[in-house]
Amino acid sequence: MSSTPRALPQALPQTWTRDAGAVEKRDVWTAMKRGLRGRCPRCGEGRLFRAFLKVADACDRCGQDFSGHRADDLPAYLVIVIVGHIVVPLALSIETNYAPPVALQLAIYLPVTLIASLALLQPVKGAVVGLQWAFRMHGFDDNPVEGIPPV
Repeated sequence: MSSTPRALPQALPQTWTRDAGAVEKRDVWTAMKRGLRGRCPRCGEGRLFRAFLKVADACDRCGQDFSGHRADDLPAYLVIVIVGHIVVPLALSIETNYAPPVALQLAIYLPVTLIASLALLQPVKGAVVGLQWAFRMHGFDDNPVEGIPPV
C-alpha cells in the first residue's frame, strides 16, 4: 500500500449561460385565476382540490407538488372581509329605508351570509395557493434550501 494521498478530481469551472439562469415564468394573475377555478396554477388542467378544502398532494396532469402550500387562515379572513362588505351595507340600507322586523332580517341575512361564505371559501383558498405558487412561496421554490425540514 502506498502512503501517498490520492489527488481529488478538480471541479470544472462553472460558466453562466442564459439557459442555466432561466426559470419557469409564473404569471400571478393567471395562477390566481386558475386557483379560483379550482385548477392547478401551473397547467390549468389538473384539479387543485381533492375534497372541499383539502388541497391535492400533486396535480394529476403535470405533477406539480402542492404539499408545500401554507394557505392556513388567510382564505377565511378574506372571505369574512368580502362577505362582510356585501352583507353589512345591504343590511344597513334595508334597515334605514324599510325597517323590517328583526326576525325577518335574521331569516334573510344569516342564510345569505352562510351561503356566500361557503360558496367563496374554496375559490379564495385556490387563489391563495395560486398566489403562493406564482411567488415561489412555501415549498413552491425551484431550489429549496437543503437541510431545513418542511413545516
